[in-house]
Amino acid sequence: MSLLSCRDLNVKIADTQVCNNLNLAINASENWAILGMNGCGKTTLLHTLAGLLPTLSGEISLNEIQLNNLPRKEIAQQLSLLLQHQEDHFPGSVLESVLIGRHPHLKSWQWESDDDHKIALDALALVGLTDFSTRSILTLSGGERQRVALATLLVQQTSIRLLDEPVNHLDIHHQHDVMKLLTSNNNVANVFVLHDVNLAARYCDHALLIFTDGRTIQGTCNEVLTEQNLSELYQYPLKEITHNGQQWFIAG
Repeated sequence: MSLLSCRDLNVKIADTQVCNNLNLAINASENWAILGMNGCGKTTLLHTLAGLLPTLSGEISLNEIQLNNLPRKEIAQQLSLLLQHQEDHFPGSVLESVLIGRHPHLKSWQWESDDDHKIALDALALVGLTDFSTRSILTLSGGERQRVALATLLVQQTSIRLLDEPVNHLDIHHQHDVMKLLTSNNNVANVFVLHDVNLAARYCDHALLIFTDGRTIQGTCNEVLTEQNLSELYQYPLKEITHNGQQWFIAG
């Protein structure tokens, strides 16, 4: 059974056709990369799969149930979304921000329990922010704020995660730490919007390429990530090299 799937999905934003009759099935333990040029609609597609934007036509299903038949709280218990940009309009501590990820699992007017606090502190430890729990969210650097957002995603404990540029603002060290962390759970499926083809090749097993005319190519990374496909996708020549059995792409 697919965790998240779409059938004959047709998505458009302004004059940009994101996809035409897209059929996609994302299963447990799979790690998908969504790749494409700026403005092709990667974020729009991710938000549509999360049920935040309407489709022109087609169906989206979460655990074989149509998304539009599920209440938002139930969706949030199964599917989490990392936004591309984090905005903090009110002061609060890092721990308070991370605990927001537990809210889909709480009843109305229920406070977070000791177990919820432990889950949040454990998540902060996983992203290397153990000593940041009492820090104001407004005092963080861009990279630190991104890791707080990732911790918030982790404590939501969903079976499928949609992540829009999860390594945004992160240095190389933290980029790889985060990608290793997110892809280490075999019971979870991840869908990443990425700009770095080499991160996709290293950490993902499937890829969806979105072209600027609404065409898509999907499949395993070994099938889809080729010099020809990527050079056409980015409208720039790319060359594939292999080092120690790992596939890499460089500008040709």
